Amino acid sequence: MKIIISSAALLIGSLTFAQVKNDTIKEKENQIEGVTLTARKPTVESKVDRTVFNVSNSSILAGNTTWDVLRMTPLVSIDNNDAIKAEGESVTVYINDRKSVFTGKELKEYLKTIPADNLMKIEVITSPSSRYETAGSVINIVLKKRDDEGMKGSITLNNRQNTKNSQYTNLNLNYHKKNFTQTLVGSYSDNTWAQKSLYINSLYKDNDVTQTNNENISRNKSPSLSSTSEYELNDKNNIGLILEYYQSKNSTTSDSDFIRTKNDLLFDSYHQDQDATGRNRTLGTNVFYKYYDKEKNRILDVNLVANYNSQENTNEFLKTSNISPAVSLLGLNSHEQTRNYYLKVDYTQPLGKGGSFEVGGKMDFNNNVIPNNLSGNNADNLRPNDVFHYEDNINSLYVNYSKTFFEKLETRVGVRYEHIDYKMRQDVAGTERKDSYSTLLPNLLVKYSFSDKYDLSLTYNRNLWRPWYSEFNPFLVPTNDGTYSRGNMDLEPNPSHRLYMKFGILKKYFLSARYMYTDRDYWTSIAEENGRTVSLPANFNGKVQKYYLFANTNQTFLKNKMNVNVGVGWYYIDNHDFNEVNDLKGKNYISYLGASANLSYTNLFNKNINLSAWVELSNQNNGNSYANKTNIFHNISATKIFPKTQMEVSLQLMNIFSRPNFDSTSFSQVGTARSSTRSDWYGFSLSFVKRFGNQQVKGNTKTDVEKNSGGGK
Repeated sequence: MKIIISSAALLIGSLTFAQVKNDTIKEKENQIEGVTLTARKPTVESKVDRTVFNVSNSSILAGNTTWDVLRMTPLVSIDNNDAIKAEGESVTVYINDRKSVFTGKELKEYLKTIPADNLMKIEVITSPSSRYETAGSVINIVLKKRDDEGMKGSITLNNRQNTKNSQYTNLNLNYHKKNFTQTLVGSYSDNTWAQKSLYINSLYKDNDVTQTNNENISRNKSPSLSSTSEYELNDKNNIGLILEYYQSKNSTTSDSDFIRTKNDLLFDSYHQDQDATGRNRTLGTNVFYKYYDKEKNRILDVNLVANYNSQENTNEFLKTSNISPAVSLLGLNSHEQTRNYYLKVDYTQPLGKGGSFEVGGKMDFNNNVIPNNLSGNNADNLRPNDVFHYEDNINSLYVNYSKTFFEKLETRVGVRYEHIDYKMRQDVAGTERKDSYSTLLPNLLVKYSFSDKYDLSLTYNRNLWRPWYSEFNPFLVPTNDGTYSRGNMDLEPNPSHRLYMKFGILKKYFLSARYMYTDRDYWTSIAEENGRTVSLPANFNGKVQKYYLFANTNQTFLKNKMNVNVGVGWYYIDNHDFNEVNDLKGKNYISYLGASANLSYTNLFNKNINLSAWVELSNQNNGNSYANKTNIFHNISATKIFPKTQMEVSLQLMNIFSRPNFDSTSFSQVGTARSSTRSDWYGFSLSFVKRFGNQQVKGNTKTDVEKNSGGGK
């Protein structure tokens, strides 16, 4: 950490001195070719309900994907399972205010197909209004909207060297004429990742310990294509069609060595090879209509959506025992399919002096199926096949009212009502479950501005986190670490309450505090079933309280050329009741620091060179899983712009001083599980971007109602 901070400080100091001297000379010569310096938004804006990462003019975009930039977004962290979190809590991802159909690793692969060059900003909404169907925070990825006449676009070529080599290419086209706008984005990536992992599963009974050393190489080939067509019927009415197609063909080879002991005596020892192949396909369609009365600030937004996803996977496990000469083979085949249909309507209008009113609703239908088949001579004591069905219908209504009093007090009050009917069943085992429940999710926002320099805000949200449908599937499947995993039909949703306070000083310094409380959560548990070590999601009752303090500042220097954003947070988690109720031997009290810094430098030496650097101090503490190691992520990039030819060349260095290692231990009633994985997110990448046409971009397409309602959008 000291090496990184010292190096960054030395770099900044040298650049500052050189730039000041160089600016003095260049101002006299007045020969800045192809660059116009204008006032621009700070890289990071801290608002009452969100933190906004303005990246449209940042040098970190060149050659990166949206996933790469998301990693470097303030308040955001990504763990070794590619789960995205904000301030340590799970999030729901939206793209242009539309909820993404992707989650987990599929979301990662999809965001890697969207070039960062398309990004306008990333909003981390820590106190979302009732408009959002979410259990916690929201990440809203806002893409650029070009509306100048004619054809324009860009081509990106990227080569990345981690342990293995990966390539990425993208074509982005935009055509606008009169009332019609067409955007077409196509990409292809060929990524190879290598990982080394250590797993230690310890069962309290018989001091049963299994240690696994695992190496795997994964290759992913992903083409994607998206099309957005929009037509303005007149000044107030727009219609459009969004089509998205994504495909991923993946293969993984894995080698694992296992040693299992009981009471310190050798019980088993073997080697396992895994070969896995898969193909994912996603097709999304969205027909939308938008009415926008600019004079009266009235908005009606209607979306009719149909999404389909198919995941075909084949896994083969070859196990060679060192104790007996037996060789066992186990194969797993599945073809998971999801179908999602919904109608969503949102309406916004002013109401009274200084007020605005929002109302909307959604009818959402899901029909999902997961067939699994096991084969081989090691499947004798396992259920060979079953088909899991899951269906649900979620109907929701929401209302928000925002009003500003005497130009100093901003308020927003809202409530969301949701009702879900769901059912699930297994064809062979015959197990089934039907259930339904309703919930009210209120939220409140209050902001008082003492002056132009000081303001204080307070928000409250009640949230409900629902299990993902596949987490219900109880079919037992093998894993590459020698254990087994399954879902749990008995899972229940988890409610929580969040209270958030923020104090702004001089519009540059922000102090915030958050309190979160829940009395039930579900996390990964460990169980022993018929001599097998099995991981599964389970509900854990018991009180968990989380406290969070955060300080943040955003500064600009050298005539707005250098932008620095620094944030430091302190986390404190009280798990003592949670551990006592569930008989867990985990830590009762957890205290740790988190921090991040983003630095950008524009037009170095007036030579159209942009620099950026990012560093993050991260701990992976989640529920009953505790970090054994603090990671220091960092990224340094330099971009050279050639204005006459509209070309860019970018070099990026990733975690060159310290390779990340995700190391954590999970606690359950029967034992502990430690996982230590060396991340492959390190190395360097080189990118070339060629632009053509007029690259003018709309600054913001939102109305005053959307922008100003209670700290709003």
